[in-house]
Amino acid sequence: MSKPSAPNLSSNQAPAGAPDGELAQIGVIGLAVMGSNIARNFANHGHTVAVFNRTFARTEGFMENFGEQGSFIPAETLEAFVASLEKPRRALIMVQAGPATDAMIEQLADLMDPGDIIIDGGNALYTDTIRREKEISARGLHFVGTGISGGEEGALNGPAIMPGGTAEAYESLGPLLESISAKVDGEPCCAHIGPDGAGHFVKMVHNGIEYADMQVIGEAYHLLRYGAGLSPKEISEVFREWNTGELESYLVEITAEVLAQVDAETGKPLVDIIVDAAGQKGTGRWTVKSACDLGIPVTGIGEAVFARALSSDGPARQAAQGKLASGELATPVDPAQRADFIEDVRRALYASKMVAYAQGFDQILAGSEEYGWDVDPRDLARIWRGGCIIRARFLNRIVDAYEADRQLPSLLLDEYFLEQMSGLVDSWRRVVGTATAQGHPVPVFASSLSYYDSLRAQRLPAALIQGQRDFFGAHTYGRVDKPGAFHTLWSGDRSEVEA
Repeated sequence: MSKPSAPNLSSNQAPAGAPDGELAQIGVIGLAVMGSNIARNFANHGHTVAVFNRTFARTEGFMENFGEQGSFIPAETLEAFVASLEKPRRALIMVQAGPATDAMIEQLADLMDPGDIIIDGGNALYTDTIRREKEISARGLHFVGTGISGGEEGALNGPAIMPGGTAEAYESLGPLLESISAKVDGEPCCAHIGPDGAGHFVKMVHNGIEYADMQVIGEAYHLLRYGAGLSPKEISEVFREWNTGELESYLVEITAEVLAQVDAETGKPLVDIIVDAAGQKGTGRWTVKSACDLGIPVTGIGEAVFARALSSDGPARQAAQGKLASGELATPVDPAQRADFIEDVRRALYASKMVAYAQGFDQILAGSEEYGWDVDPRDLARIWRGGCIIRARFLNRIVDAYEADRQLPSLLLDEYFLEQMSGLVDSWRRVVGTATAQGHPVPVFASSLSYYDSLRAQRLPAALIQGQRDFFGAHTYGRVDKPGAFHTLWSGDRSEVEA
């Protein structure tokens, strides 16, 4: 089917049926916490916002609680909602990802005109977004899959926003999104990422980096608690101090807050009352699956996903208690050596965080090449400096790295990161060694160090693996001394033949 031509997005004819002729610059569908806060954010920045929820009682509750905060147009029906939007209509969907999103997109598309814009602000799988964009664009509409990071607070006060879709759609939608995004050094934490699924893809990888970052922070806490004998309150102060230096970031900041919290009912540290089983909604798993498809090793992210899964495997963990041998374990760090150990953990945490970001950017660039998105890594590093969960001081260094060389084979090979790693690796090795000797699990610390060592190794055991593959499956191998593919006649005279 041929694609209908979209009208000029600057047109602005009032749709029939708008209440009292008032028009909204944007509409928000889905008034749970995220959608509600995004709608309020738009209104706080001077935009008139149409609001709709499948259950009108929630819309009424929204207006009762927040209606005085800005200019809102509540709609009881989807038809009324669409009619209250100025053209080109811009409708942001904030409903549960999956079938509910598909159903809402279909209903909206039936009511919209060519050139109107449907925005999906949920955590959609990027392949779904690619499919949806293709289907919607065939109807002459624009579909913008948009990653939004920052949680409930960010949605209200300024998130990081990663919209995909066409450049034409961004021309109309971009100023609205930029106005509500977080700002760093006067720059909005929002930029057009690329076509169709690009926005949701980079948000997915953002969440994968978030998994690794959270896990390695957890490992640092665990080592300070059980490897060095510090209390949660003491560790909270350590993280507060770390947040004033290279490790300054949102996740380090909130870690200090969580560790300082005391449970009102028991008087114990809240972290000791929380069940040690971490949940996940799927974006981490999606990141790992995508990385496998693209052939990109995201070892830190993968181990973080597996660590969450293991933490939630209650039956296996319970069955293992007192049965799996520990071997001879080292004693906790001597109190006289605590300060040195704390500094080693800080350095190891910084190194492992850099590996997680490097792997994430590798995956984004590989995805961009695979799907023809032309994602600019500098834009992502700028966007992620504010509003989002993984915002961190050293993202400025990532901007600088890609400014200097857009074709970096690895972020770790940038001059700044090379210098940083040279000062961290000894501490990193000591921390992983101490954790292993004491029997503490540190999957992201350890796997990130192994990844680093794999990059720097002149030879890897892959040569043996390729020989094994050739032995049992005639998969051939390359030689270091001449070009071509070769096979050894393993079941014959073991001579080599050119494949």
